[in-house]
Amino acid sequence: MSELSLTVNGETVTVAVEPRTSLADLVRENLNLTGTHLGCEQGVCGACTILVDGVPVRSCIGNATACDGASVRTIEDFDADPLMTELRAAFNAHHALQCGFCTPGMLVMARDIVLRLGDADEQRIRIELAGNLCRCTGYSGIVKAIRWVIVARQEARGELEPRPALPLGPAGSGHAKTGTDVSGATKATASSLRPNAELAARKPAPAPLGASGKKASAVRQSFLLDAPLPVVWQRFGEVPAMVRCIPGASLVSEAADGTYNIKMRIKMGPIGAEFAGTASQRRDDAMMAGVIHGAGRDTKSATLAEGELNYRLTAEGEGTRVDIEVSYLLSGALAQFARAGIVTHFIGAITAQFAANLGRSLSPEGAVGPIEDAGELRVAGSLGVALKAWLSELFRNPFRRG
Repeated sequence: MSELSLTVNGETVTVAVEPRTSLADLVRENLNLTGTHLGCEQGVCGACTILVDGVPVRSCIGNATACDGASVRTIEDFDADPLMTELRAAFNAHHALQCGFCTPGMLVMARDIVLRLGDADEQRIRIELAGNLCRCTGYSGIVKAIRWVIVARQEARGELEPRPALPLGPAGSGHAKTGTDVSGATKATASSLRPNAELAARKPAPAPLGASGKKASAVRQSFLLDAPLPVVWQRFGEVPAMVRCIPGASLVSEAADGTYNIKMRIKMGPIGAEFAGTASQRRDDAMMAGVIHGAGRDTKSATLAEGELNYRLTAEGEGTRVDIEVSYLLSGALAQFARAGIVTHFIGAITAQFAANLGRSLSPEGAVGPIEDAGELRVAGSLGVALKAWLSELFRNPFRRG
């Protein structure tokens, strides 16, 4: 396993991956950004096109470790992008999509064409789109849509003269460097990509404290504690005590860098898993808010789990209201349980147990009370309720994406 850090859709992400992991698998499986589609997986069809340091790349044949330190943008990051908004409208108006499978990669490439070739004619657009295949719509509507946006932008600028084309590449900008294997060994991840000083100098702004991010689905929960705000805020800062309140979690040790080594035992009927990993916390005293981040691996099932809990505390009467948002990622054999409907109910069950344990650990007067070990988390009943609710919702709306 190699650990790499890169910026994905404006957020810094640190993740451990197998050296053979492709960039497409990283964004889809590790980061749950499934708008990037996989087609041929040979770099031919272009369905998996995303931006790496502003350059369109075929993510299915790009090695994830070669992008260590790079800035990656997937189709999910263009919701509010003005140019992408124009392109989506043009694609609709000119019937440039049908099944939609090629569309994310096609739109990413189309945006690059408009920005890089501000006066491209139909012939040049067709050449630029040669690496993006569409099997059902045909290319006439796609080419017309891109040309329509180019002309509209030329008229808006009052530029009717040709503009010089911007250079393309190199993808990755030479960011790859020696990475650290999570087992402790050091591993070189060589890159043949040429450096680009201008792009390499760009450093994304760090994500604000409490931001849930786009890397995973999020579930929001709230509960009340019969304890005053200062006491609850103090308890949330005591990581060992907090870990003992989480069902199935146990503290192994505290590292010198302020992180904690933890274990999480889960039992789902006949399925058992024990995740070993680390946890860390950031807090904002002024906002009474914080972020707890944890990641671990179950060796038996080779399942990777990562979660982030954003919390905010507010006084409510003589008690405290706790609002939390849980973002989660699950990859490996147990990823079959990661459907949003199931996880929503699953997290709800864990939150209820956590709130009960936390409440018992605090007396009404604010003195710290005894904490009982949560033991193994058994969710057979909770999982059954979650599955029933998810199936019910699926049959009510069979075309909703889970």
